[in-house]
Amino acid sequence: MGALFILIFISSLPAIAVFLWFRMAHYPFSMSRFSTSLLAGAASIFPALLFQYIFKAGNGIFQFSGKWGLFAEIFIRIAFTEELSRFLTLLILFAAVCRVSGNPVRTVNAAGLIAGLGFAILESAVYGASNPGNALLRAFTAAPLHGACGSRVGSSVILLREHPVPGIIRFLSAVVLHGAYNFMLYIPGRFPPIAAVLIAISALVSAIQVIRSEMVECQR
Repeated sequence: MGALFILIFISSLPAIAVFLWFRMAHYPFSMSRFSTSLLAGAASIFPALLFQYIFKAGNGIFQFSGKWGLFAEIFIRIAFTEELSRFLTLLILFAAVCRVSGNPVRTVNAAGLIAGLGFAILESAVYGASNPGNALLRAFTAAPLHGACGSRVGSSVILLREHPVPGIIRFLSAVVLHGAYNFMLYIPGRFPPIAAVLIAISALVSAIQVIRSEMVECQR
């Protein structure tokens, strides 16, 4: 239990850092919206687990052999289902925010980033309990990865309404990014762990740059 709490604490550090960043930058992102986005992201793990169960036992949909079986497992059953669940959760969240405030959601990348970090916190607990041998690496790298993917998915939710092609591309970029990270961790010996770390960090840096631009727009 002590190790599990340590993993959860480590995976929570990026969310704490983002919260402090928003406060220091005077970003118009309220505490209630931060908490709601974080909880929405954590809740998205449950439909993801359901989708993964359905695809695993879903009438042989992904009964491929050899490398195609591994590709389907990593990019479709894991990466695609997790990003899809995050998309659906953020879609509900943004619709609720628009209904309550009467204004369109402008901070979509930030909300997606926070939702991804919320997903990573709960996933670290689940993964740490089931696979403790590789849990520490994922605790350090999964949060940046999920945050970056969540930012992309958040923007795709809004883009799909008026610009469906860029929205789909944005969503699929999150799936590919997520799948590439998992692929490098799931193939021992072929890729050093640092490769997955670099993917996660570079993706997070890219997401932060987009959110900084979003900050400027919101503060005008």
